[in-house]
Amino acid sequence: MTLISLNKPQELVLTKLGEGLPVITSSFGAALAEACAVCLQEQGHLQGVELTVNGDFNTIFSLYWQPVTQQMLRCWNDKEFTTEQAAYGIAFMLVRQLTELTVIERSRKGTGFDYWLGSEDIAGELLFQNKVRLEVSGIRKADDRRVRARVKQKIDQTNPSDGTFPA
Repeated sequence: MTLISLNKPQELVLTKLGEGLPVITSSFGAALAEACAVCLQEQGHLQGVELTVNGDFNTIFSLYWQPVTQQMLRCWNDKEFTTEQAAYGIAFMLVRQLTELTVIERSRKGTGFDYWLGSEDIAGELLFQNKVRLEVSGIRKADDRRVRARVKQKIDQTNPSDGTFPA
């Protein structure tokens, strides 16, 4: 595993979600990018705000997103849903920048996780061979205690599908 330096922030351009991913259509990716923009603006963040990643990877990202319109604010008026979609978008971008993995398939309800991750070139691979489960959670604003509690909850949530594949 490669640890990335904390010295120089990397850019995370959320509008790139609109280019799509192996299993994320460009339309869905663009919608996730909109959700990200709405959440970031509603929290009062400015372009280039820094996102610090701590854990298996330690690095800083400068976030960039599209301008938010009134139409977007009305479209993304459900804060809980918008936060969830924005969390997916940011998670997908972080996974791609920090690992050699990407989203390859959405999980079904009841599995305890959201998406399967794998290599971008899945053409010659057996489905789910050497794959990873991704469970995503979004919180707009919280202290460390609440974040730790949510992480524990999400780890527990993946237990029903524990087995061969890491989460």
